[in-house]
Amino acid sequence: MKFNQLIRFAPIYQSRVWGGRRMETLLGATLPDETTPFGEAWTVCDRPEAPSVTVDGRSLNELWTNHREEVFGKALVSSTSPTFPLLMKVLDACDDLSIQVHPPASMAEALKGEPKTEMWFIAHADPGAKIYAGLKPGVTRADFETALANGTLADVVHVIEARTGDCLFIPSGRVHAIGAGLLIYEIQQNSDTTYRVFDWNRVGLDGKPRALHVEESLQSIDFNDFEPGVQNLEADGTLVRCEHFDVKLRSEAGEAGAEGESLTLAVVSGEIDVGGTMLKAGDFALVPACLSAEARKVSPISAGSQWLEIRVP
Repeated sequence: MKFNQLIRFAPIYQSRVWGGRRMETLLGATLPDETTPFGEAWTVCDRPEAPSVTVDGRSLNELWTNHREEVFGKALVSSTSPTFPLLMKVLDACDDLSIQVHPPASMAEALKGEPKTEMWFIAHADPGAKIYAGLKPGVTRADFETALANGTLADVVHVIEARTGDCLFIPSGRVHAIGAGLLIYEIQQNSDTTYRVFDWNRVGLDGKPRALHVEESLQSIDFNDFEPGVQNLEADGTLVRCEHFDVKLRSEAGEAGAEGESLTLAVVSGEIDVGGTMLKAGDFALVPACLSAEARKVSPISAGSQWLEIRVP
């Protein structure tokens, strides 16, 4: 089996009470039906409940398990992870998401969850859109619990005015919420553990209040995490570099990594040509390690084209 071209997976769309239809209107996606509010597209996913599959029927897990060196490179052959370590998504938030937290590694097992650190790249922000992240200065756990009991939790969480092109790092333990009016690319650990601490007193698509996880949240939240800001773009294009992922923002012609290296490309605006294959905004493509230098050549097709380069360290 040869891997001489980009590897593309079919998006897995997830309906959400806070979702909408902007993956269709802003990214040109073909959604599964004409009315459902879709909040998430899982674009690169190695989870049993939602496995990413190529057009010719090969799963991401099969590639990770049986073609590790060819597709993901020698650097990841020694990885002990039974699944591809990252999960990549596009999120369409037409309403505020719940105020929530993901468990840190030190707590996840005891709470019967999976640790989850993530980052957000804002591909589109409506005027006035907000992100909630971390706590306002001086807020204590007691203050937090009082606000939770009073239904005023939003008053103690730090608010950031969101702008198109912003990036925010969300380490596990950081209380957070995506506000309405945002289209976000999310890169995260391969985890689906989220503890909701407050859901704006609304009901789910089934008409019932969604489950909250207050005790788990209180055990997971970092109560010394005050006023985090957006990421600064480094000179080499780096947005976020942590033990779980390395994400760069690109806009100029070049090569998608070196031969022997694997990465994922995610187009956030415009269109690009990668070795003769056209990718548009909303497209994700895995660059296999065995791909030749010629097939890795990237050129913007339209002005203002930008894309993310996502690597497993």
